[in-house]
Amino acid sequence: MNPRARMLAEESISKVLFKLSVPATIGMVVQALYNLVDTIFVGRALGTESVQGIAGITIAFPIQMIIMGVALTIGIGSASIISRSLGSKDYKRADIALGNAISAILALSILITVLGSIYIVPLLKLFGATETILPFAFDYTRIILYGTIFFAFSMTVNNIVRAEGNAKVAMLTMLISAGLNIILDPIFIFGLDMGIEGAAIATVISQAVSAIYLVHYFRTGMSSLNFHASNLIPHSDVFRETITIGTSSFARSASGSLMIIVINNALAIYGGDIPIAVFGVVNRLFMFTFMPMIGIVQGLQPIVGFNYGAKNFDRVISSTSLAIKVTTVISMAGFLLLFLFPSQLFSIFTTDQQLIDAGRSATRIMVLALPFVGFQIVGASIYQTLGKARPAFFLSISRQVLFLIPLVLILPQFYQLKGIWIAFPISDSLSFLVTFVMLAKEYSAFKDTIA
Repeated sequence: MNPRARMLAEESISKVLFKLSVPATIGMVVQALYNLVDTIFVGRALGTESVQGIAGITIAFPIQMIIMGVALTIGIGSASIISRSLGSKDYKRADIALGNAISAILALSILITVLGSIYIVPLLKLFGATETILPFAFDYTRIILYGTIFFAFSMTVNNIVRAEGNAKVAMLTMLISAGLNIILDPIFIFGLDMGIEGAAIATVISQAVSAIYLVHYFRTGMSSLNFHASNLIPHSDVFRETITIGTSSFARSASGSLMIIVINNALAIYGGDIPIAVFGVVNRLFMFTFMPMIGIVQGLQPIVGFNYGAKNFDRVISSTSLAIKVTTVISMAGFLLLFLFPSQLFSIFTTDQQLIDAGRSATRIMVLALPFVGFQIVGASIYQTLGKARPAFFLSISRQVLFLIPLVLILPQFYQLKGIWIAFPISDSLSFLVTFVMLAKEYSAFKDTIA
């Protein structure tokens, strides 16, 4: 048994979860930080047009989420196969999953870039761009699309690296991308006076460097997986399982993208540019809160996948319980920060007092059920790691598609703009209840198996 396999199978749960989650959490926090920095620099650089600039990035975000969804479909789907294959010592299947993941994401990235570039203006209008926001959204998105292949490749392969238990390399990949972006942002935005286009260029360059580092990782034999060109040819069973398992990730990102589109359009109707900018800032603050929880989940997934494959169900239960406790503490801390200091947080992005005031009242409503989110994030990821596609898919779409979008469409008819903000805590609460019921049944089934 190699050292990574021994760690996943034998080390104490708290120690191995800490060892795998801390690098992932650091990487995810830095990733969230550079999304925040992008928005802060754009808001500060554009001065009186900061509302339109921030709103432009907000309008462009669904396209980035679609790219992310495709990458996570391939990345997490193949990672689930790889972690379970390593646990059952089927190394050939793990290598095939790696090759199939690389060929799939390269082909899909090219397709997204071509189609996105052709239909960019209709897409941005569909996503809620007003006439004043459209020029900013267009300038940002057309450059981001050119970097699709780097962004998607890095995200896909990074999940695979994490699946084999190499959390430090996965963290370093994100640190390279995020750190370089933070350095390049002020150079392109302020130094070269490129504004919102400079933010997009800095992002693409940083993603390209990250992708190059991951290629170097596999070429130099640092991975326990072996890349063979022959494995680039799709194996129907592996590819089908990758897509089936990963579909819930795409559903989560696609539903998130659809949610943003619906909300942006509703905000344009009931408020205009300022509420769209408010949502953009709050969304990034939420991401900064969610990313540490996602880091915990990413550390949890190889533990659960490996031990599930090895039929060591006690470790599956123990690691999941610990992850739920940790993510709940994080979500509580995020709630307190966002509820108590919304004005101070918004003032980092802009000096526009109208935007700050609108952001303060919206944030305090939207975060009311935030303490429940940690449990929901862990619950949704567990089914995916176990290879149970249907419940994973259901939980992935429950919060945003089944609950939030209908509420966003219904509540504003009674409460106007405030109804959109109220929809968030209600949908979070409903999603928590559904996840709790489903996870309780899964826990009972594991206990019966052990007995």
